[in-house]
This record gives sequence, C-alpha cells and structure tokens, in this order.
Amino acid sequence: MNLSVYFVTPDGIDDAIVLAAVRGGATLVQLRDKSATDAAMIAQARRLQVALAPLGVPLIINDRLQVALESGAAGLHVGQSDGTPAQMRAALGPDRILGLSIETADQMQQIPPGTVDYIGAGPIFATATKPDHAAPMGMAGLQQIVQLASVPVVAIGGIGLSDVAALRATGAAGMAVVSAIAGAENPQAAAAALAQAWGASR
Repeated sequence: MNLSVYFVTPDGIDDAIVLAAVRGGATLVQLRDKSATDAAMIAQARRLQVALAPLGVPLIINDRLQVALESGAAGLHVGQSDGTPAQMRAALGPDRILGLSIETADQMQQIPPGTVDYIGAGPIFATATKPDHAAPMGMAGLQQIVQLASVPVVAIGGIGLSDVAALRATGAAGMAVVSAIAGAENPQAAAAALAQAWGASR
C-alpha cells in the first residue's frame, strides 16, 4: 500500500478529476462526500473501482461502512466518532484496508493492536476544507505520532507542495490532500508535482 500521495475527494467530485489525479501520481483515493446519499456514493464508488483497479490504486470510503461493503471498495477510513476500530475491523473482515483519524497522541493509546492498517494524523495546519477540525498539531505533533505508531502515518490538514520535505523528515508515510489537487487548475499536473516532490525528498 503506497500512501505517499493520498487524494481525499471533496463533496460532489467528478470522476474525471479523480482519474486525472491518479494519472498524475495519486497513489490512493479516499471517496469522501458528506452530502451524497448512500446509493449515489455506492454507484460512484463502483464506477471508480472499475477505473482504478487496473491501475493498482485502492479506493477507500470515508466514514460509511455500508457504502464500503456494498461497493466492493478496497477499504474504509473512519474518524474518532464513527465506531471503534475493533467494530469496524470485525465488519470489514481481515482483508480490507482500515484507516483511522488521530488528532492527538493520547488517542494512539486507545487503538487495539492489529485493527488498523494506517493512521491519518491531523490537522497539521488549519484548513478551510474542514472548518470544525481539532487544534492543528504542526510538524512536531505529527512526528510524535509517527514515533508512537506501529503502522504507517499519513499527514492531513492544510498541507501542500511546499510542505513535502518537512513531512518526509517526520517519518510520515504520505500526505493526504484535498484542495492541493481538487482545487488546482490542472489536477493531473498538481498530483504529478506532489508525487515528484515526495520521491525527490527521500
């Protein structure tokens, strides 16, 4: 599982933008849509699965367990209030990817071993994408979580191209971005720039 350029979709995204991001170098896609019905999200997830599977790019569903199960997506990403990791793992089964959002180092202590495959840590910086987010943890907070974690950690929250070198220095496995790709004039080029920067900063 390559988490380096982890594209999280905004509400109502067009399939074409997702595919452009993947052509550019996005290594994983999380379908997140707070306003769509389950039925609409399942339909979109199924379309994307067909397009992404030959490219070897996993599709993860944000929050909605039933959508993940019914669409055949590669996995699920949940927050702190979406059910326990143990419950989600039991429902998903052992073979699908499960990601969990972490906002503080203290929350790390509550994850049962063997339940999650990666952690999304953030927000690193304040972000307009999620106005009700927790206090930003900065690079120092991210590094602390990376050191505590027994699974890969993906950074999220207000990050972009200029942050790649600092993120790599913390030991993070990747960066999750929304507007850095979806808000770009050319999403494919934006994803390519992120992928190139991540690879160059090893």
